Amino acid sequence: MMKIMLTIEIVLTIYTAFYVMRYNLHMFQLNGYKNPEHVSWMKKNMRKQGLLFAGFLAGLLAGAFPNPVTAVFLFLCTLLTLWYYSLLKRNNTKKKLVYTNRVKRLIITDTVLSLAVTFLLYLAGSLKGLWFSCGLVLFSQQFLLLPANTLNSPIEKGVNNHYINDAKRRLQENSHLTVIGITGSYGKTSVKYFLNTLLQTQFNVLMTPASYNTPMGVVKTIRGSLKPTHEIFICEMGARHVGDIKEICDIVHPDHGIITSIGPQHLETFFNMDNIKSTKFELADALQKDGMLFLNGDNSYINDHIKEKGGQYSNKIFYGADYGTDSNTDNDFRSGESAQGYQASDIRLSRLGTEFKVTAPDGETEQFQMRLIGGHNVANVVGSIAVAHKLGIALKDLKVPVRRIQSVEHRMQILDKGPVTIIDDAFNSNPAGSKAAVETLAMFEGVRILITPGMVELGAEEGRYNYEFGTYAAACCDYIALVGKKHTEPIWKGIQDSGFSMERCQVVEKLEEALSWAYGIKEQGHKYILLENDLPDNY
Repeated sequence: MMKIMLTIEIVLTIYTAFYVMRYNLHMFQLNGYKNPEHVSWMKKNMRKQGLLFAGFLAGLLAGAFPNPVTAVFLFLCTLLTLWYYSLLKRNNTKKKLVYTNRVKRLIITDTVLSLAVTFLLYLAGSLKGLWFSCGLVLFSQQFLLLPANTLNSPIEKGVNNHYINDAKRRLQENSHLTVIGITGSYGKTSVKYFLNTLLQTQFNVLMTPASYNTPMGVVKTIRGSLKPTHEIFICEMGARHVGDIKEICDIVHPDHGIITSIGPQHLETFFNMDNIKSTKFELADALQKDGMLFLNGDNSYINDHIKEKGGQYSNKIFYGADYGTDSNTDNDFRSGESAQGYQASDIRLSRLGTEFKVTAPDGETEQFQMRLIGGHNVANVVGSIAVAHKLGIALKDLKVPVRRIQSVEHRMQILDKGPVTIIDDAFNSNPAGSKAAVETLAMFEGVRILITPGMVELGAEEGRYNYEFGTYAAACCDYIALVGKKHTEPIWKGIQDSGFSMERCQVVEKLEEALSWAYGIKEQGHKYILLENDLPDNY
């Protein structure tokens, strides 16, 4: 009887172990296959996998006292674990687990380690050891990826080096190719798409797709898509650690560079703003002497760094937007280096988009109209205009391409829903972007509603930045819905301390509840609902 129950338990454990391993693999992939980051995530989310500890205790009891009662207890714990992790699999769908070759190798190594643990326990305790192994194997799935990743690291390094060298070879064969690197704490993906739209009018352009901004994402783009006919390669460069931008630059050797912004982003891995500034300027350091460096002059961190470094960056070109206030009058491109700047002015917002005038360094001006909204989008488009103009496209020839620019998905994307307009800014919010988003919302005439879960990956300063976001939201919004009670507590306090009517603020646990509440608001006027940020699956 006990042998039959053990056989059933082993089969169920194997099936359940796949679900537990799959969930942890998904989180490990979202954490960039970095052991330290994954350990940090595990510490923060220990309770989320607490059920595995109950299974571990059940396995321990079944191994020490093998009888039908302990066997049934272990069986029920395993079934409950299977149900729980199958539910997590259905819920974690924002960015699905991608079964890359690396993931497949991790699965193999994890499986070998699990079998090794089971075999050693069998040798130590025969059938009793197998009972215990059923609970231990499930419990260990949350940890085994760390040694598995360490064991696989020589293989991964060898595979990556092969792909990197092949990408370098392909770039060298396209000696006529102009490489434009784009980095920044935020805005880099938008600028990449905007610049691609403008340059395609006169050049054959390749860009890294979606958010392919890691070394291997760039390498994959080059190996899979670069053709001899391409004239320009727009390369987005992301970073979570010091040296990440340099690593990409060592692969692609950019001719020109754009730094879209610098701000408090990924502070959990950068630790401080000085590390962020130096990392973003790794792109500038990698350019040749004749390479052009385009800088967002509206960004104080960029201006501070330029002032610190003096004349280190000789061929720099500033761009930015003037809203007719004195908040940005100390920007370099509007003062001592105005001869090198591109500036947007006379900015007007409507439901159809934004109109603005651009003045080039030589004084030439042109009027532009685009479908996008948001001050940061104006600056991003002006930066793209600056690059295209410097590469030989006349300002007047950029008017039509600018009108063709589409919103990048989940980045201040306008979705017209009849009596409701959704402003989808759900991708990876940050302190500067969230402030700009609610200030843009305030410019519309109607019922202005904010839905947000707040911001993450801001290290020790996360509470402060979310509190400040609450104060901005209180000044700009008519109604506010906070998604997730625990994480949004600082936002709630910021809203409350600002004197906002808390009857107009709702805290819910799911986005669907927030949307339902927003749609049900009884107030005259067109509704504008801003979706600011959407937490990734590992949050």
